[in-house]
Amino acid sequence: MEIPVSDLDKAVSFYNDVFKTELRRVADMGPNEIAIFPTKEQGGIAGHLYPGKPAQSGTGSTIHLACPDTLEETMERFAAKGGQIISDPAAIPAGRFAYGIDPDGNSIGMFAR
Repeated sequence: MEIPVSDLDKAVSFYNDVFKTELRRVADMGPNEIAIFPTKEQGGIAGHLYPGKPAQSGTGSTIHLACPDTLEETMERFAAKGGQIISDPAAIPAGRFAYGIDPDGNSIGMFAR
């Protein structure tokens, strides 16, 4: 999964703070530096942020990310760091989720078990 961002430094700070993670900056995988989300297992599926043009706000794919704590705490950080919450929490058999738009206009799902 790739998330295009207009300012890599700001986006890394946003995602690190909201999802309590440490994205790894990599400069030798292509023409631009990227920031990779960590995985628990070597060779696991991951994604990254890259300098690019985000889709028009709310029109691209929705990327779902796991909440590091409660859904409500993640939603609070998401909004406090400049994102916009666009749905109320919803329950499904596997857990709960809510949707938001990150500061670049990317559609992000926050999922908690």
